[in-house]
Amino acid sequence: MTTAPGRDSGHRSRPHDALGLLKDRERVAERLLESSAKHSFDPDTELDWDAPLEPGLWFCPPELVSLYDTPLWRRMSHEQRVDLSRHEIASLASLGIWFEIILMQLLVRHIYDKPVTSAHVSYALTEIADECRHSKMFARLIRTLGTPTYPVSRRHHNLARILKTVSTTPGSFTCTLLGEEILDHMQRLTFPDERVQPLVRGVTRIHVVEEARHVRYAREELRRQMVDCPRWEARLTRLSAGEAARVFSIAFVNPRVYAAVGLDPREAVAQVRASAHRREVMQSGARRLTDFLDEIGVLRGVGRRLWRSAGLLA
Repeated sequence: MTTAPGRDSGHRSRPHDALGLLKDRERVAERLLESSAKHSFDPDTELDWDAPLEPGLWFCPPELVSLYDTPLWRRMSHEQRVDLSRHEIASLASLGIWFEIILMQLLVRHIYDKPVTSAHVSYALTEIADECRHSKMFARLIRTLGTPTYPVSRRHHNLARILKTVSTTPGSFTCTLLGEEILDHMQRLTFPDERVQPLVRGVTRIHVVEEARHVRYAREELRRQMVDCPRWEARLTRLSAGEAARVFSIAFVNPRVYAAVGLDPREAVAQVRASAHRREVMQSGARRLTDFLDEIGVLRGVGRRLWRSAGLLA
């Protein structure tokens, strides 16, 4: 993800444009640093981890459970539905940790060649500290829920290992937004919902507040990179982002959650794939991101077709 030589010093003989982009980069980072100083949280002290879970409450809004409004859902008892929401939140927390560990490594690569005293680098380090807290928070949530962890498949785990090694800067920030924005949309629906367990609402509230800064940082940097990157890098970004969207849609809910509540995973996965409601949930979650990526030229060609086949683009 290291920036190509000359990118920050006037790539393609455009020194005035590059200087303006760098000044804007610093202004954005300074504002994000100010916001971080005012609105950052320590989950270990901010949340009441010792409070018992409240009987009967959901662990996410029922409309966000993958099987909602399917034939299988209609056969399930209320208790089984609530328990599935518990396991799906643990699955999403496991996925979130995986994404954030990848993101932290990509951010370190991004700043490796940048001026270490810049606000841009200072904010990247601040975001890494946020992601460390978030990963610990998600792990503690999984332990508190009393569920297994739900890691992605070994194949996807190793594909991410390749991504972390070869990804270019715009590709990395596109994948970062893919991991952040859809989860953020669902969490914004979760934390104000009084049907949901207070602990889960507290976790999602912290994540939404701090993640808003991470999304802004990634969006602004990706917009700058797509203006200035060579054509081959833009084409690679479109393709890698489409493949990442395909993997994300598969890994979003681990099929083992269905077995954990006594369902046939194959039947459950088939019904989720056929569910118009689930398709709308995923596309709604991705819409703000896909509109942005379309605007800056990422959703084109084969990459766009991959986003559509992943079910994240209508």
